[in-house]
Amino acid sequence: MKFNYFVIPFTIGIIFCIFTIIIKFIQWFQKLDSFEKRKLFKTFKSPKKLIFIATEIFLESLLHRRIFKTNLLLGYMHSSFAFGWFLLIIFGFLETTLHYKTLIHPIYEPIFFKFFHHQVYNKTINFLMDLFLLYILTGIALAIFKRLYKKIFGIKTNTKLNLLNKIALIALWLIFPLRLIAESTTAAIYNNGDFLTQNFASIINVIVNPKKIEIYTWWSYSSVLFLFFTLLPFTRYMHIPTEMFFITLKKAGIEFNTKNKGIKNIEIYSCSSCGICISNCQMYNYLNKSSMVPSYYLYNLRKNETTKKSTYECLMCGRCEEFCPVKIDILEIKSTLRQKYINNLLQNYIFIKYPIINSNNTKIGYFAGCMTHLTPSIIESLNKIFKKLNTECVFIDKDSTICCGRPLKLAGKLNDAKNIISKNTEYFNSLNLNLIITSCPICYKTFKEDYNALNTKVIHHSQWLADLINAGKLNLKKTNETVVYHDPCELGRGTGIYEEPRRVITAIYDLAESKFSKNNSLCCGGSLGNFYTNEIEKIKIAQDTLTIINTLKVNKVITACPLCKKTFQKSSENFIIKDISEIIAENL
Repeated sequence: MKFNYFVIPFTIGIIFCIFTIIIKFIQWFQKLDSFEKRKLFKTFKSPKKLIFIATEIFLESLLHRRIFKTNLLLGYMHSSFAFGWFLLIIFGFLETTLHYKTLIHPIYEPIFFKFFHHQVYNKTINFLMDLFLLYILTGIALAIFKRLYKKIFGIKTNTKLNLLNKIALIALWLIFPLRLIAESTTAAIYNNGDFLTQNFASIINVIVNPKKIEIYTWWSYSSVLFLFFTLLPFTRYMHIPTEMFFITLKKAGIEFNTKNKGIKNIEIYSCSSCGICISNCQMYNYLNKSSMVPSYYLYNLRKNETTKKSTYECLMCGRCEEFCPVKIDILEIKSTLRQKYINNLLQNYIFIKYPIINSNNTKIGYFAGCMTHLTPSIIESLNKIFKKLNTECVFIDKDSTICCGRPLKLAGKLNDAKNIISKNTEYFNSLNLNLIITSCPICYKTFKEDYNALNTKVIHHSQWLADLINAGKLNLKKTNETVVYHDPCELGRGTGIYEEPRRVITAIYDLAESKFSKNNSLCCGGSLGNFYTNEIEKIKIAQDTLTIINTLKVNKVITACPLCKKTFQKSSENFIIKDISEIIAENL
């Protein structure tokens, strides 16, 4: 065993880091309920699942596959730190093992191998170690370059860091240049480097006597490793180990929801503050507000410094969640956390008077929803279509609007939402319908996710209209007009309905696709989940959205959400805003 006093800072730092992480993981594991623990242990007993989890960790935690999809340069930068460092550790361990011919050796030996062993035992490994170091160094150069020219990395702004995170970041950036200097200084004395370290060694030989500075370069390298590892559990870099734990829980079928809060800490500590969510947040881009952006919100949540405003001042549009490399369930987290800001006085909703409907064996029902009642032209259009097709349909909420419960859920009144959903379910089931058509994506998403005891199939009217067109039941005339379609948040990202509205539109119009469409669609700004944004700010968001999606300068925007239609109409006189039901009714 080789030893020098400079290994002490690194050894203390890595042991402290590992010990602290284990403590945190044990605490988080204990918060899982017994059912979740059984699911996790069952996963560990399955070799196939373990291989699947290991593959996912390799692709996302090391290679950062999702970040590569966002931007190639950004993906390369992140992977160089994660995968490059991983390769250095693996091959460093291999190099040490081959030298000692045993797996047992001090933890610091692979890190400082070249200081202790001056002979090159394996030229291939020696070359690869230099190659991996170069890989990381190019990533560091890109990271520094990103601070100056962020737009070419596909992001609009870098995450603003507090002092502790800045120190950890600087330490991370220094680790590998200091490793290069230390290994090259030793190579200048013993010629045990390769293409990178040996060439750098020739420069050192010209500048200074390497024997005089060698020990100081290794002390510097060890000290900065100590600094980074001691700060890791308390900074954003805690995501490095936590993300792997988070992926394991996800693949075991354990997810954060309103009933299960056991993985809350695991999930919020998995955020790396990469900044991708900032670039995709309209509240930040259009209104310059940042407290609700996950990079900042989750970090504040770790410190218990979130506020009511930061929790409620969010469009809940899902753009951040859609592009999050870790797939953190930020909307579910915020919905659950809103509970602490509202009173816990439960309502029994006995005052709700459900209409008595004689369905006369009619098997189709229409549920407009609150927002559609505020946009009556959509109801009129669908009634016209029902009449044209001689379709018998029960108008469930014709005279008294029955709320689906989502506004309560978005407000944080989760138990009240469950109460009203339960009462609604009992009523809807009593109607004995085969199908319920709804015009509101907010209602549709709620029916799909929360009405687990509902015996009736529910579809959005875009799906119903698309089915009619496919079956040839609508006689429509194709025009030469070009329109833009706006994917509503709840219908698109919320429920995955992208193609059906497009089939309806292209039966009549030519469709101009904006790059901000489908899963990249922009929110109209009229969100029911935002409790702090005023009317002027909502109009600002709507105006910016209309301007951005209108790539071909057409004057007609089609949407499939009454809230989007209403918000857009209030925001611009330069566009004709239509719901897809209206363009069908007008074309019959």
